[in-house]
Amino acid sequence: MAGLQQTLLRQISRANRRFGLIEPGDRIMVAISGGKDSWAMLHLLREYQRVVPFAFSCVAVNLDQGHPGFPVEVLRAYLEREGHEHRIVHVDTYSVVKREIPAGKAYCSLCSRLRRGILYDVAVELGCSKIALGHHRDDLIETLLLNQLYAGQLKAMAPRLRSDDGRNTIIRPLILCEERDLAAFAVEQRFPVVPCDLCGSQDNLRRVEVRRLLAQLEQTNPDVRRSLLAAAGNVKPSHLLDARLQGGEDEVEVEVEAAGGLVAPQMLVRA
Repeated sequence: MAGLQQTLLRQISRANRRFGLIEPGDRIMVAISGGKDSWAMLHLLREYQRVVPFAFSCVAVNLDQGHPGFPVEVLRAYLEREGHEHRIVHVDTYSVVKREIPAGKAYCSLCSRLRRGILYDVAVELGCSKIALGHHRDDLIETLLLNQLYAGQLKAMAPRLRSDDGRNTIIRPLILCEERDLAAFAVEQRFPVVPCDLCGSQDNLRRVEVRRLLAQLEQTNPDVRRSLLAAAGNVKPSHLLDARLQGGEDEVEVEVEAAGGLVAPQMLVRA
């Protein structure tokens, strides 16, 4: 366990040095879904507090979205037992998502948008300077491919990002951590992992298709994920087709099918 924890802490430290995620005096709202990644992030950030030469604080926030059977008391009991400062917010977005999204369609986009808006408000209320989300390396890689394959964009996930409303700074401390390491760490630590029954049960998600594609590619190239991660940080703008990068403005708007949180329309360069 200690070896795996140290590996993950080194990756968080590396991300922090590269992207300036955590700064002296920060009060960080750690968004807790009940999944393995957010539990690991909360635990590791507390460990990180003990090794960095400056002070910052964390408050765990869970949004109970009204999912039937969501075991909010399990989360509350763990947070209290471990001594984490925390807040549990109750807002029924589940009914909204079920009402607005047709049967068979992915819920993720609307669900995440509603959740994001609520968490932004809570962060301001709690006086937080940053919001930490539990996205990891594999989330970034999958999003990079999703945007290219289904949304006509060359975009992934920013390790640090100012929110659209300008009130919050989003950070992703786990952005260099591998999902399999986080999964193993969650088992070792016996986190009370709660699956997302609302969207995780949908078999037709495009993200699932991308995961299958990556698994196929890894059969012939075991380093494919490492290569894609490196590509996200090794951009050659002069070799892309965005006319704005070449000093031009000749663009055409086209409709691109949205996929699980990716939006349309997009701007493509006119040939």
